[in-house]
Amino acid sequence: MENSSGGEKAWEGLHSATCDDPCSFVVAESVPDGLVYDENATKYESTYNSWLKLINIANSSLDIASFYWTLTGHDINVTDPTSKPGEILLQELGKLPLKNVSVRIASSTLSFPHQHSTDLKILKEKGIHIRKVNFQKLMNGVLHTKLWIVDKKHIYIGSANMDWRALTQVKELGAVVYNCSCLANDFSKIFEAYWNLGLPNATIPSPWPSFYSTNFNKETPLEVKLNGTAAKMYFSSSPARMCPKGRTSDLDAIINGINTAKEFLYVSVMEYFPTSRFLQHVIYWPYIDDSLRKAAIERHVHIQMLIGYWKHTDKSMLAYLRSLQALGNIKKVHFDVKLFIVPVGKFRNIPYARVCHTKYFVTENVAYIGTSNWSYDYFNSTTGVGLLINQTAENNEEAGDTAHHQLKRLFQRDWNSNYSVTLDDLKDNSNFPFKINGL
Repeated sequence: MENSSGGEKAWEGLHSATCDDPCSFVVAESVPDGLVYDENATKYESTYNSWLKLINIANSSLDIASFYWTLTGHDINVTDPTSKPGEILLQELGKLPLKNVSVRIASSTLSFPHQHSTDLKILKEKGIHIRKVNFQKLMNGVLHTKLWIVDKKHIYIGSANMDWRALTQVKELGAVVYNCSCLANDFSKIFEAYWNLGLPNATIPSPWPSFYSTNFNKETPLEVKLNGTAAKMYFSSSPARMCPKGRTSDLDAIINGINTAKEFLYVSVMEYFPTSRFLQHVIYWPYIDDSLRKAAIERHVHIQMLIGYWKHTDKSMLAYLRSLQALGNIKKVHFDVKLFIVPVGKFRNIPYARVCHTKYFVTENVAYIGTSNWSYDYFNSTTGVGLLINQTAENNEEAGDTAHHQLKRLFQRDWNSNYSVTLDDLKDNSNFPFKINGL
């Protein structure tokens, strides 16, 4: 089915395929060392433990797509005990070919700055298949997706790159879905597209061969039992050129999720710009911004946005955030913005760390976990994926286990923590960075 726009009808799923797999959903998060919540605060499985479990249960195959690889402290000339989890993962991945597990890795030809990783060279020597995808050449972007697929039935999707800092130094949010072959097989189509674009002289096909097509999208999501509760799910992809027949684009999925919110919308992203970020001439890009304003003003949706803030933040973002915050001065409009600041503490020697890197949102009935920051470039030239889940429980006992309830609790924990500050707290920049409220 071709993608088309649709608001309320997005979740009707009258022609949705059903799946009998006993699918289970687990939030996977990275809480940086030194970031401590209250004793009774909500806790979730760590990204490290989730990835280690996926490696250990792999029987036949593991496919990973990641922007770049930096699993050892040596890669960035840092000696710190917090690099140990990444180094263990690298060792465990290297053992999989000895267990007759076929491992394929798709990564970007452009790597992260200031690092000279040998991870992929080491893994290749151990029999793991590696392909670098040149999205700079293909569409002037990068492969920014972060995904795992194990045995075509378990998946990980989230904000964490294959970087030891993503396990212990950066705040990340993702999810693992276990025992869900219907979902994993659909996810595999996205990985196969990356894998085949890693061949020499590959080009983005138009149209895409039918093999890459999907029946699961915002009009006809996959119907499953997720943690025992009925759910409708689908994957979105960006940019639009990377969406074969039937695949909802990531931007359409996000806007549709915002447009169907009636009560509340909680958003947590590292960056928010209604513009381009990496073009020589800035482009105004109002699509998400318009949907947020319309939800707050016309439908009186209570909106809370939590944005990552660190020493590399482009301060011009604050002007856009303040313009959204100002909507709260309108009668019956509830729009609040906060910044999440990870304290640097004793980790000043670690570059590109100590930041909230999450990309998710949740409404009263929709949970979204993605891999893209919210600006023009991530949806128009850079690859990303999103997982959309619509799940309503029949009673409160079940509700605690739904994906959207778990994300809601996680967001509220962060929003109310000592690490979240208002925009007004930044007016005195003499304390910047990370001294606000004692941080």
